[in-house]
Amino acid sequence: MGGSLNERNGTLCELQKPNMTENGFGHRERVLNVDTINPNVKRVEYAVRGPIVQRAMQIEKELKEGVKKPFTEVIKANIGDAHAMGQKPITFFRQVIALCVYPDLLEDDKFPEDAKNRARRILQACGGGSLGAYSASPGIEVIRQDVAKYIEKRDGGIPSNPDNIYLSTGASDAIVTMLKLLTSGEGKTRTGVMISIPQYPLYSAALAELAAVQVSYYLDEDKCWSLDVNELRRAVKAAREHCNPRALCIINPGNPTGQVQSRQCIEDVIRFAAEEHLFLMADEVYQDNVYTEGCQFHSFKKVLFEMGSEYSSVVELASFHSTSKCYMGECGFRGGYMEVINMDPEVKLQLTKLVSVRLCPSIPGQAMLDLVVNPPQPDEPSYATFIKERTANLHILSEKAKMTEQVLNTVPGIHCNPVQGAMYTFPRLTLPEKAINAAKEKEQAPDMFYCMKLLEETGICLVPGSGFGQRDGTYHFRMTILPGTEKLKIVLEKIGEFHKLFTEEFS
Repeated sequence: MGGSLNERNGTLCELQKPNMTENGFGHRERVLNVDTINPNVKRVEYAVRGPIVQRAMQIEKELKEGVKKPFTEVIKANIGDAHAMGQKPITFFRQVIALCVYPDLLEDDKFPEDAKNRARRILQACGGGSLGAYSASPGIEVIRQDVAKYIEKRDGGIPSNPDNIYLSTGASDAIVTMLKLLTSGEGKTRTGVMISIPQYPLYSAALAELAAVQVSYYLDEDKCWSLDVNELRRAVKAAREHCNPRALCIINPGNPTGQVQSRQCIEDVIRFAAEEHLFLMADEVYQDNVYTEGCQFHSFKKVLFEMGSEYSSVVELASFHSTSKCYMGECGFRGGYMEVINMDPEVKLQLTKLVSVRLCPSIPGQAMLDLVVNPPQPDEPSYATFIKERTANLHILSEKAKMTEQVLNTVPGIHCNPVQGAMYTFPRLTLPEKAINAAKEKEQAPDMFYCMKLLEETGICLVPGSGFGQRDGTYHFRMTILPGTEKLKIVLEKIGEFHKLFTEEFS
């Protein structure tokens, strides 16, 4: 090697130096990468906003950029977002919220006096008289009192204690909070949580994040997605081989299946929970959405207390409600509540501590919830308009539920159970073997393959049944009944045409 000793030493030093950047640090891996994140997060799946929806958003962008498609718009029938689908808000609710957000409007004579009184009452319960202040962690006291009164009235006078009410950021927030409380143990002692299949993916996602064990029980599709207590017994017995089942979750009316549980079924579930020493979680966010004659919503709490003290004094129950569904559809306000029954007082202290970590639920959401549980009364000026709007929203949903069932059942290869309640249908698809094999080649579930092709060819966005769980060898999709009546007719017509062509293509 030529050059002086110093030159040669300098060259050697350069060779030995790490790859330095301007700030003096060498190349290094990020602290957070896909291999170092919480492994439970990677197990979380949420089909309602999964790959299909992401592709739908890309297609919307392409349409705006002028890309030619065999359709002019994407119709998102994948999620229960009523206002996004064109449902109008309840006038009184929005008037009161407007007054709460901008109190100067209290001097405006365009607003009815009962709306002003309601706004003043809510503002007086807020720190500094402002919706911008924090509240107590379980929620604003006067609103918790109103929730308790609502529950008492709904359940025929069965008492409700405001101290058992926790306001939440939608029902989902409260559900996840309860699952956090319930999850403990390792190996065979790890908490198992029983959830229905098909299920709303919030449950499987939350259990994956918490590393709890999902214990699946199957609804009976041939009996309009009814719940059979013998299936619960099968599931809990099998689960005890590998985990510790501690909770049973029920969605009534059902999501994604649209069934309404009978009173007898609810009694059977309560007896089962008592026998097996399980904590009951009743997701009742669709309680006003009942359409089929002969069906009726029964709250788990009401049935529990009417069964007598043998059950009402021992069965632990958390029930959930929200501003997002029913006739309101106020999803964006993220208002909800949870009522807990027979909770150990020391556990209740831990629950209060847990909710205090996130300070408090959204105050506008709490205000919206107050209006849902304490709407205009018959002697108030806004009552007639409120009842008219509420009745109209529920009637339209009922008509669309019937239409959806009727039209889909005219399509060979699609079977749709009656949409007894909630906002969705979960029809079964008969798919050709050739289509199933084509899906396998793409490493997709067959109903994912079907729904993706439907989206690309028609612009209709549905969620494949595989995202909710289903019996092996069966295929479904979930579709909301929320699009406007004329748009829903178009959606159903396009699905029928697509299914016929899809079947022909893969036969």
